[in-house]
Amino acid sequence: MTEFETKQQRIHEFLAAHHLDALLLQRVSSFAWATCGAASYVSTAVTEGASSLLLTPNGRYIITNTIEAPRLEQEEQLASQGWEFRIAPWYQPNSAIGDLTRGMKLGSDMLYPDATPLMNEVARLRATLLPEEAERLRHLGRLCGDAMNNAIRSVQPGQTEQEIAGHISFHTRRHSIQPIVNLVATDERVSAFRHPLPTDKKMERYAMLVLVGRKQGLCCSLTRLVHFGALDDELRQKMNATARVDAAMIAATRPGATLGEVFKRAADAYAQAGFADEWHKHHQGGTIGYQPREYLGMPDSQDVVAIDQAYAWNPSITGCKSEDTILVGEKKNTVLTEIIGWPKLPVTMVGETIMRPAILEIG
Repeated sequence: MTEFETKQQRIHEFLAAHHLDALLLQRVSSFAWATCGAASYVSTAVTEGASSLLLTPNGRYIITNTIEAPRLEQEEQLASQGWEFRIAPWYQPNSAIGDLTRGMKLGSDMLYPDATPLMNEVARLRATLLPEEAERLRHLGRLCGDAMNNAIRSVQPGQTEQEIAGHISFHTRRHSIQPIVNLVATDERVSAFRHPLPTDKKMERYAMLVLVGRKQGLCCSLTRLVHFGALDDELRQKMNATARVDAAMIAATRPGATLGEVFKRAADAYAQAGFADEWHKHHQGGTIGYQPREYLGMPDSQDVVAIDQAYAWNPSITGCKSEDTILVGEKKNTVLTEIIGWPKLPVTMVGETIMRPAILEIG
């Protein structure tokens, strides 16, 4: 079966498992997943798209308006996938969902009147990638790595964080990638904030750049750090410790392991490095796919790692962070956002050495 046909089958199996008749997909991420990469948003800041998908026993429908329909039909070519358009004028409510699901048990990936909420369940439906999706993600990872490399090597002391964020935007957009997360911290702000929105502060010596790039609905996530001048011993120690935590998580993310077990490996690694409390200060990442994190790894998570799932772990110790997107394979995990030529820290785990990114030192 094609990617689209396989997803349609999965949706119908999903409905049967939840004893439902119809499924409404309102999220931008779900729309992209079910259509194999189409975009339903206008603003990149929203969770709910400007158009929705509805799947019933009798058909599959796009619920949209007179503004969005031409692009979805002509550029996204969704009619050729067999979607039937139900279009309302932009100035009137669209009654199609109620008309098409009257008397049915409806589920939805967002809150909707009289529908069973299935936000978490649909996220897990999206999380295991098909071969075509995995290949798109590999390509996206290479492009995001290239964009980050070009952006961070454009950084110079005296630039503002906003200017540095502009480098990230430019180098991702030139690959037709949206930088849906674009965070920059310099100097003392690297230690002060885990989610540093860029400001007008000028960089002196140290910068952290964080990118989540999205293309055809799929997301890749990575962080890199650059320092002008030699690192002090404390910062070097923290980066080495952060790399060890990251490597421990990557090594533990193998088929059959629960995310709770992966989290425990991280907590143990923090403690062994002398930074036992640092994991309390920020989440450690989780499954990535059609959202920057489909769901997080938590201390008690029972979600099980599977082949063809992608993960972006992001352990941090105040002033340092390590993050890449990995794809779980049958025999090994692959780092998708690796930057060729970037300085690396070798971390020896049981039976293997895992390379994690170091801080780029310039001058």
